[in-house]
Amino acid sequence: MLNFLKSSVGRKYIMGLTGLVWVGFVLTHMAANMLILFSAEAYNKYGHALTSNKLLLYPAEAVLLGAILVHILCAISLTIDNRKARDSRYAMQPSGEKAPPKPSQFMGIQGSMILAFIIFHLITFKYGTHYDVTYDDVVMRDLHRLVLEVFQSPGYVTWYSVCLVLLMFHLSHGAQSVFQSFGFLERKMQGGIKVFAWAYALIIFLGFLSQPLYVFLIHKN
Repeated sequence: MLNFLKSSVGRKYIMGLTGLVWVGFVLTHMAANMLILFSAEAYNKYGHALTSNKLLLYPAEAVLLGAILVHILCAISLTIDNRKARDSRYAMQPSGEKAPPKPSQFMGIQGSMILAFIIFHLITFKYGTHYDVTYDDVVMRDLHRLVLEVFQSPGYVTWYSVCLVLLMFHLSHGAQSVFQSFGFLERKMQGGIKVFAWAYALIIFLGFLSQPLYVFLIHKN
């Protein structure tokens, strides 16, 4: 079992599984963010319910952190192995039909920028300015106010939007790669899986993008 996990195939399986953890998280996080389109109270109450339950919050954060670290380590090790294999076989990089798909050539760059975005996003919102608001005699953090402040900045909205585009491409290619790693990418299924992967990535992109656009274009302070 240990030898399998160390193998190229095993690491691809691990990358797929850890990627799926974040695929699920991204979807639920996007759906929750859209509460801002309804009311500040709904948005803040959801955030309070999520962060006040420490028995669920800490294990969930540990799983997400572990998943992304393992995902990154597997990606780095597989990239190193692939480069060594190419260097030993080719004097020049393959081109034309023999070249690897364009999206796969930039997965590392996309992943690095997305990681930087996640860190910056956490600094901005999780550890950002703390405002209080009271609903039903319960004092909670006013995340809605912080979001309104942050997304009034054209620079932040631009940065956020660019990172969402990168996330969309990363998710679409990653979802297809997961099916391939798990052996589901038969020729007759390729079209449907590709459509599903792009549809999922587009939904995530549009869902997340709705928040800054709503604040910047409609909900002016």
